[in-house]
This record gives sequence, structure tokens and C-alpha cells, in this order.
Amino acid sequence: MRIGLICPYSLSVPGGVQAQVMGLARAVRAAGEETRVLGPCDGPPPASFVSPLGKSLPASANGSIAPLAPDAPCALRTIRTLRDEDFDVLWVHEPLAPGPSMTTSIVHPAPIIATFHAAGRSSSYRVFRPLLMRIIENLDVKFAVSGHAADLAASHLGGEYEIVFNAVEIERIRSVSRIVNPHPTVFFCGRHEERKGLAVLLEAMALLGPDVRCHVASDGPDTASLKASFAHDRRIEWLGRISEADKLARLAGATAFCAPSLHGESFGVVLVEAMAAGTPVVASSLDGYGNVATNEVDALLCPPGDVEALAIALRRVLDDPATAARLVAAGSRRAEQFSMTALANLYLDRSRHLLAQP
Repeated sequence: MRIGLICPYSLSVPGGVQAQVMGLARAVRAAGEETRVLGPCDGPPPASFVSPLGKSLPASANGSIAPLAPDAPCALRTIRTLRDEDFDVLWVHEPLAPGPSMTTSIVHPAPIIATFHAAGRSSSYRVFRPLLMRIIENLDVKFAVSGHAADLAASHLGGEYEIVFNAVEIERIRSVSRIVNPHPTVFFCGRHEERKGLAVLLEAMALLGPDVRCHVASDGPDTASLKASFAHDRRIEWLGRISEADKLARLAGATAFCAPSLHGESFGVVLVEAMAAGTPVVASSLDGYGNVATNEVDALLCPPGDVEALAIALRRVLDDPATAARLVAAGSRRAEQFSMTALANLYLDRSRHLLAQP
């Protein structure tokens, strides 16, 4: 098969959908299938198998800012590349997102397996429903990465969605050289915006010991205000945007990984990455995170926005080696269930079945 993976978000910007697309491409190429990734790029393509389609523009989506490319030049590049590459099957992620994904869904030059990632609320689905209902008819197979993602799409657009899972490259994660910290360290990696709950974690730091450090990766619209509000706490280190390799190295070397999100999480793949890296997870008890983590089994889950509960959970991991070891062992077993190789095989099986149809 000649497979095309379509990503609506800039492949130069870290993100969950981008990581899934690139990980799937690497796994499928390792299986011997001819594969290319099409998507916006705001810098050099991240791999030789990526076809850049232009630069992105920041757009509001699901309470966040998404690096989309909805402009006409990008649409023309997408159509031209689809024609030139002559794919047998297309794996389109967020098929109704403006830009390469929507363009591909409209043009429909080959059978499409569409994957829906978003959960929570979507004003776009509601406002543009008549147009989207016509486009969705071109999707031959509809996947959703969680029940919540399926519920969002079905509630606005109808239809049936097969639940799959987000995956991680377990071998790649476990092969990194970890960054060793001289102090107990809590690691946060996510966009600095209200829904990610970073302010809750930074407030919880005041309830932790003086030897505890907090490493904060990435940036966002709230970076400046958060830095100003917590400038007095010298235990907080602001790393800015870091590479994927640096993220995995810091993740593996942290004493605890914290995901204090308040809402809008459909799956929680970063929790699985932490589990695969052998790092205890402390996170909010969101439905999306419940897809991968179970409280007191492979993670400690707290009520979203509860500073004191978050601090108590972090102290348990930082101060009790037995609790940390128990979570790490269970998390490692749980991570095995989200292998990127297994997910790639699922997509390949469905593609072969789809192409065998009259």
C-alpha cells in the first residue's frame, strides 16, 4: 500500500495529534509500507517523509490555540500533492479541521480512514453542521480516540465511530538517556493556558518541601503572567519549548510527572508516555485521563483545580518510595497496552479490508 497521513496542525509545533501522526508514520514505515505525512510546517520538515504544505496560523480551538493552515495556497498545495503522490489510502486526522485535513476530506482522492481526536465542546461543529454533514459522507471509516471524542462527533454529526486508542513509541521512550536531577523534581509539559491547570500545580508547590523542584516545559498565552505571579519561588525552572528528545529525557528523569488539567482532555497520551518512561503520574481525575489511568493503581488522580489535594498526592509520590515504585510497576504494564506498533497494525488491517471492498 501507498499510505498518506494527513495532519491539520503544524508539524513543527509540539502537539498530541502531531505526535500520533509522526509516530504512526514511523511504525508503518518500519513495517515496510510506503508512507508519507502531509501537513503544515513552520520550519524545516521534521523528517524526510514529511511533505510540507505551508505555514500555519494560530486559531482558537477547544479552549486552546491550534496551529492550522486554512488558507487557499495550502489547499492548492494539498490538492497538488495528493494528485502527485497517488496514495492508495489516506489516514486523515481531525478530518473536519480547516486546512489539509478538510481539503483532503472534500477532494476524497482515495479511500479515507478518518480519526477524530477532539472531545468536550465544539462550536465549529454546531455552527458549520450543514457543511460538515456533506463532507462527512466522504469518510469511509471513522475512528475516534476515545468514547468522549466519539460522543462529541456523533452528537453533532451522527454516524458510528470505532473506538481506537492513542499510542506511544514505547521502545523509543525507554531508549532515551534520562536527565538525572539532584533534587526531587516534578515535571510539567503542556501549553501554558487555563485548561492545562499549570497555575494549580505552581500553587501546590508552596505546600511542598523546600528541596522539591518544578521543571516547566513549553510556553503559551499565560507564560508571562504565571512567571510574574510565581517569580518569588526559585524552585520553579522555566524551560521554554524543548525538543521531543529533551522532553522524553526529562520525563524519564523526573521524580513525578504532573498533568493538572482542568478540562478538555480527550485521552491523556502524555500520561502513557510517563508510564512508559518509568515515572510516577499525578494527574487530574478527568474523564479523558480515566481512559488510560486508574486512581491508586497506575496513577494518583485528584479533583481538577484542588490545590491541596494535588499537593498531598505529589507528597505521597515524592516522600514514599514504596508508593512510587508501585505506581511505576503498574504504569509500565499499562503502557504496554498502548503500543504504537499495535495501533499501526490496526490501521493497516482496516486499510487492507477497505481496499478489498468492491
